[in-house]
Amino acid sequence: MAETKRDYYEVLGVDRGADEAAIKSAYRKLAKKYHPDMNPGDQEAEKKFKEASEAYAVLSDADKRKKYDQFGHAAFEQGGGGAGGFGGFDFSGADMGDIFGDIFGDIFGGGRSRRAGNGPMRGADLRAGVRITFEEAVTGCEKELELTLKDECESCHGTGAKPGTTPQTCPKCGGKGQVVYTQQSLFGMVQNVRPCPDCGGTGKIVKEKCPDCYGMGYISNKKKISVTIPAGIDSGQSIRIRGKGEPGTNGGPRGDLLVEVQVSRHPIFQRQDVDIFSTVPISFPVAALGGTIRIKTVDGEVEYDVKAGTQTDTRVRLRGKGMPSLRNKSVRGDHYVTLVVQVPTSLSHGAKEALKEYDRESGNSLNQKAESPKPKKKGFMNKLKENLEDL
Repeated sequence: MAETKRDYYEVLGVDRGADEAAIKSAYRKLAKKYHPDMNPGDQEAEKKFKEASEAYAVLSDADKRKKYDQFGHAAFEQGGGGAGGFGGFDFSGADMGDIFGDIFGDIFGGGRSRRAGNGPMRGADLRAGVRITFEEAVTGCEKELELTLKDECESCHGTGAKPGTTPQTCPKCGGKGQVVYTQQSLFGMVQNVRPCPDCGGTGKIVKEKCPDCYGMGYISNKKKISVTIPAGIDSGQSIRIRGKGEPGTNGGPRGDLLVEVQVSRHPIFQRQDVDIFSTVPISFPVAALGGTIRIKTVDGEVEYDVKAGTQTDTRVRLRGKGMPSLRNKSVRGDHYVTLVVQVPTSLSHGAKEALKEYDRESGNSLNQKAESPKPKKKGFMNKLKENLEDL
């Protein structure tokens, strides 16, 4: 008994009015889930993959979809749409390389390129690093880097060919930079497009190489690059310098230079986003009586009035004394200062006497002794034992 085919829309899980994007998205999910490479030896998964691929091959083609909507599966049975392939459907005319290349990339040996291999291509980005001080991160600064950059060869003007000669059109790809491979797959003959192996996708072959650049088309030179580092930058953040990366190919633009910044640690200040934190010691008299102290900030020293009775580990806030914001230079974070009361390790005789006098006036804590426990009353047996010992 012949197996009844499921409706193609049902197979992909889409409505009959679904657009091309919805159909493609539905197939992509099913194909990734049931692809044989992801389910080796699973016959049921292979069957579902073939079923989904057949449905997609029909519904992604406007003409085939129109026939299917009108005649159903009969449109592709023998005498309808041509015999052969999976389940009576003819895959010989379907460009499955484009379908799978877009969805799986290299699973089928390389998909169809979205741009000609010999077209202009942007150069790669370069990366470098620079270290700055904490203070330079606050104010911003200029740094000079010495890097090895590639420039277009002046002798061949980037062609790679010896002066007086020109690159020849690649005979294998005809200057297209791509070649088409036809191979047998689960669905019949499949066409795949790959970069030409002879010319590397450029479409040109250099027979006589330039003696200055050895056919590369560019020459490496050491150059000094000035980098403007903005105020407020933090460790790990990068600065992008446009057009200072690798040169492009076939007339494409240069890449960019990405400079990663590392900020050195500060002996006093610690940073969290745009806020700064530090610890400042204060004397016991200042903590008890109050007084003015000087606090170091990134803008220099500032005066602060400590309130009388300040306890150790009290945190105070200096508004606008933190790091500048990268997004808005006029906005700055705050500086949080933890006040720690210092206990003197050595005192003069006079200072000790003064401190003892202070203690007597404030509760005499130095002379307080723990009360001795009251003696327990002796019981009858204890008294009898003592009397017997005296005999």
